[in-house]
Amino acid sequence: MIRKWLLFALLALAFLPRPALATGLQSSSASPIAQGRTPAAAQAAQRASTRPIEEQEKVTAYTLPPDLYQKAKTLGRIHFLTNLVNFVYGLLVFWLILELHLAPKFRDRAQSLASNRFVQAFLFTTPLIVAVSVLDSPTAIYEHIVSRKYGLSVEDWGALAWDWTKGIFLFVIIGSFLVWILYGVIRRSPRNWWFYFWLISVPLIVFLSFVEPYVLEPMFFTFAPLEQKDPALVAQIERVAERAGLDIPPSRMLWMKASDKTPTMNAYVSGIGASKRIVVWDTSVDKETTPEIVSVVGHEMGHYVLGHVWKGLIFSLVVMLALLYLGYRTVGWVLARWGQRWGIARLDDWASLPVLLLLLSVFSFLSDPITNAYSRFTEHQADVYGVEVTHGILPEAAQAAADSFQVEGESSLSDPDPNRLNVFLFYDHPPISDRVRFLLNYDPWSKGSQPEFVK
Repeated sequence: MIRKWLLFALLALAFLPRPALATGLQSSSASPIAQGRTPAAAQAAQRASTRPIEEQEKVTAYTLPPDLYQKAKTLGRIHFLTNLVNFVYGLLVFWLILELHLAPKFRDRAQSLASNRFVQAFLFTTPLIVAVSVLDSPTAIYEHIVSRKYGLSVEDWGALAWDWTKGIFLFVIIGSFLVWILYGVIRRSPRNWWFYFWLISVPLIVFLSFVEPYVLEPMFFTFAPLEQKDPALVAQIERVAERAGLDIPPSRMLWMKASDKTPTMNAYVSGIGASKRIVVWDTSVDKETTPEIVSVVGHEMGHYVLGHVWKGLIFSLVVMLALLYLGYRTVGWVLARWGQRWGIARLDDWASLPVLLLLLSVFSFLSDPITNAYSRFTEHQADVYGVEVTHGILPEAAQAAADSFQVEGESSLSDPDPNRLNVFLFYDHPPISDRVRFLLNYDPWSKGSQPEFVK
């Protein structure tokens, strides 16, 4: 599915979230690619032949050798604690901005420099985003240090800072426009602003979903036609796409350079309608066999065929509406109690934005188990679809899927036995061990049963 950092850009239409210092692939999330590439037609054979013999043995369960197992367990605990700390620290950042009266200072300066409301929105939002991003950067820096220590990132600090700068630029452009809309709606409808702002956001979110592959993704990654890199792989993917009934021509099957940021492997789908596409990371092209990649792509096609992109968009919009309503119900009480202390007179004051964002952060965190549970459900459905749509095209479809999970799990140090509270709160995909176990036991064909999705 669409990676989380891109979803942040989409959901900025409602919440104006902070751009992370690391624009991150860690867990969506680089062994550098050699400058002299082998001929594309020979790549698949080379990948299979250069894979160590022990990795070619059949996977019967997701396991890690003792050294990687300990690293994965430690990393899992670090990620769990970091997620909790990030939430608390994020609230602290907003609280500091309010206590230091930064928002009223930004408001006063914006109003003194311009009388036009749109220009004021830009002059107010820009320093606010920069202030929040700078205050929030220590946690992002720590996460990048951990990623580098555990071999999940190879991005140097200069490249990371440039990504961070581009992220801030993106949020300033989107955020200023949305803040202008939000406070215009609040001024015109103090009681129903939450609904009208949501209503206006719907077409904007759909539009951003459409242009994401053309505008957002190229800001951070380099793309090329997958057919140029591995035509044999594209031919196999076309067979799966034909069975799936998907109109995704080779021109929208892309190779993405991820190896300058991470050695981990992945593929994803993005866009809607005419912009929908399949993207395979260069790390997968270089390190996985053709059946493994085709298996992953079959999973990703499942998201389109099963309507997960649109359903996920609708689900997110419903959650967004609920969070905006909760923000509306609570922001008045908070301002009545502490507004004078913070120098904020009323809700239609530009300076009230950090208060609203703080409340939305709390409600968003509380809703995460629901949104993550929905995401895990759709990912499981895509796993089922992936093995069904590749059945008969790949000699051993379930085994290819299990092999891909094993290889990708090792590269990303995925915990074979994660804490269930961690899964409940923060996992937007099922644990790899659960996915491998299911796939290796899913065989309706030998039992004379009907597959769930691909009849």
